Amino acid sequence: GCCKVTEFLLSKGVPVDIDCGRGTPLFWAANNEQDKTVKILLEHHANPNIIINGTTSPLMSALVYRSLKCMKLLIKAGADVNCNGSMLTPLLLATMHGGYTNFIKLLLKAGPDPNIPDDLGRFPVELAAIRDCMEEVEMLFPVTSPIPNVPNWSIEGLISHAKILEKKPIEQRHLQRRKALIKSKADTAFKQKEYKIATKIYDLAIAHGESATLYANRSVCKLLIGDGEGALSDALMCECCDLIGQKLATVKLQLTCYSRSMNKPVMLSWTHTI
Repeated sequence: GCCKVTEFLLSKGVPVDIDCGRGTPLFWAANNEQDKTVKILLEHHANPNIIINGTTSPLMSALVYRSLKCMKLLIKAGADVNCNGSMLTPLLLATMHGGYTNFIKLLLKAGPDPNIPDDLGRFPVELAAIRDCMEEVEMLFPVTSPIPNVPNWSIEGLISHAKILEKKPIEQRHLQRRKALIKSKADTAFKQKEYKIATKIYDLAIAHGESATLYANRSVCKLLIGDGEGALSDALMCECCDLIGQKLATVKLQLTCYSRSMNKPVMLSWTHTI
């Protein structure tokens, strides 16, 4: 289906990197885990390094959607494994979340720079240590340059440092500025109907400070990608968040989710101010 259509359009002279405002064909093929289509596009010299809206790239999209096949094809075709110009590197994204160990192995074989920090100055190996993922720490430690503020540069010393780092408060103004930037990137992805990517970016925003607005936005994203239970969970979190000082408007939202645990549709309503 997709492969035949892709080959037909390319044979008629449609530019391989055409972008109508929501990303290139290669980006969307990676977004939908269509490795065969990715292969065809790359054989026609699609550019694997186009950054979409300053946020993501085909490689990052393949990582978000956990498509090892697409990632291997993109890396072989010369995809920038540091994704320069995007919001963060693939290694940072992978080490911020669980379940990406195999993807980190693949990335490390391609030779990314493990010494690029996030905007809080944390390195991939530190993020893996904060999550207490020893397997990832052991992979990243040998290729990471000694971090000056880690007094005992060893795996044990790094784990101890990460536990202290996790408890250290982040300066509030910097936190709010970063949260606003992340939310704007998530909102952009949502408007472009890139709901799974938006969900991941909202994850980052929520990690920097919970709010009913963020949970509501992520709830809608999860609903639109078919994660009814996740949407329900986020909707419930909206009721737990305090929006003191933000009384511009009161909005009532309603979701109908299918709960596998209760084996029936669940109607949920909640009200919050934005």
